[in-house]
Amino acid sequence: MATESKKTDKERSVEERLKTLFELQTILSEIDRIKILRGELPNEVKDLEDNIARYNTRIEKHREEIAELKKMIATKTGEINDRQAKIARYKEQQDNVRNNREFDFLNKEIEFEGLEIELAEKNIREYTTARENKEAEIVRTQEELADGEHILAEKRAELADIVSETKAEEENLRARALDLEPLIDAYTLAAFKRIRKNARNGLGIVTVQRNACGGCFNRIPSQRQLEIKMHKKIIVCEYCGRIMIDAKLAGLEEEVVEAPAPKRRASKAKA
Repeated sequence: MATESKKTDKERSVEERLKTLFELQTILSEIDRIKILRGELPNEVKDLEDNIARYNTRIEKHREEIAELKKMIATKTGEINDRQAKIARYKEQQDNVRNNREFDFLNKEIEFEGLEIELAEKNIREYTTARENKEAEIVRTQEELADGEHILAEKRAELADIVSETKAEEENLRARALDLEPLIDAYTLAAFKRIRKNARNGLGIVTVQRNACGGCFNRIPSQRQLEIKMHKKIIVCEYCGRIMIDAKLAGLEEEVVEAPAPKRRASKAKA
């Protein structure tokens, strides 16, 4: 491996690069298998964490709104006290008026202040109801938050168990993959990673089996198969874009499809 790594990209034959690329694919497929073993747990944990963040944000928002409602209640209560003080002064002034005109004016002022007090009291009732609703919503959200945190703790523990079981194996596989990458030219490696990213099964390089692409299973023409076996250049499937390699170079047993035997014509009976 040390001698091989010293070779430049040009010195490495297409055959060597394809063989290394297939080895890399095998390792990456094994890492993919480990990820599948973990299943949807990482996504579930992420979703639960997002939900808990939303619960906390909602609770904080409700608390801010409750604080604002309390301020509004306090303001309205202060207004009521001021207007009640004004009414008391107006009534006191009515005892010392000199004519009916002054008395009627003060009476209208008392009536106005009374209406304003009624409106303020109505506002306070509305603010109080809104505050109580917000407080009840906080209680409900806190219950949901507690349930979510309990489930999250269980999922995290479950994920941690699986990760601990496969961590050493995955780290070893990733190290092997990193060792192989420098043995592949940058252009081919970038193309391989791009293909893998877009492929549903994560296969960037596949073998030709039973005269078909091992990725999309479309039939490969005989001439194309011959070119693949010659290892003169890197060939991709014209249907799915995956890099193709013959089974022999990949170290696999080639599956051969036998052509059907031609039908024999029945011989004509001699006259």
